[in-house]
Amino acid sequence: MGVYLVTGASKGIGRSLALLLAEHGHQVILLARDSPELDEAVKLVKKNSEYSFSLPCDLASSAQISESAKKLISSVDGLDGLVHNAGSIHPVKPMMDADVSQWSRSIQVNLIGVQDLTQQLSSLLKGPQQTRITTISSGASLRPVESWSAYCTAKAGLDMWARCLAEEGVQHNISAISVAPGIVDTGMQEDIRSVDPADFPSHEAFVSYHTDGHLTDPNDVASLLYPLITEHTMGQSGQRFDVRDL
Repeated sequence: MGVYLVTGASKGIGRSLALLLAEHGHQVILLARDSPELDEAVKLVKKNSEYSFSLPCDLASSAQISESAKKLISSVDGLDGLVHNAGSIHPVKPMMDADVSQWSRSIQVNLIGVQDLTQQLSSLLKGPQQTRITTISSGASLRPVESWSAYCTAKAGLDMWARCLAEEGVQHNISAISVAPGIVDTGMQEDIRSVDPADFPSHEAFVSYHTDGHLTDPNDVASLLYPLITEHTMGQSGQRFDVRDL
């Protein structure tokens, strides 16, 4: 079976994907910030995939990215797939009020860290077999959302990043797609509901998504994503998908 790296794997969609990949017999490397949630996730994954392991890493830190990349390169011979799922919604503030350091951190985690990690793992991606790279996109990559300027900008950039990688990756058997997962019941949704309503005009709507039961279960999303992550073709490389259309 394959070897897959999943970022943001300690909770939400990333955790569900890691568990599902392991259930199908794949070796999974779970990358996320160091936390009890990451420790628990890797314990569950190892029940079905004993050679799976975790890599504590904060994508806001280039030093941690470098350290994690070196550890991974020394641990596996190659990657069959890489799922860029980690992300941050903060800062949820009007553009003119957002702290520039927080705004910059968002771009680092949601976009620059993706490029940095992928580039440092390039030796594991180039090989005779197809390496499938999947980025988790968002509806916010296509339309502006008030007070989400950093997140929207980063996700729009991530969509284009995947398209650029798809263009350049052909000669190395690297494919890249992006997938919007819909509105999912994750920690990010909790973060959105916890912000000051004065800073976020759509706060009431996001609270109602939760109270009215409109959020999708991450396990259901993972089940829909799995075939794309593990089977998408070179012909599909560069495309953007939406889970609600699968």
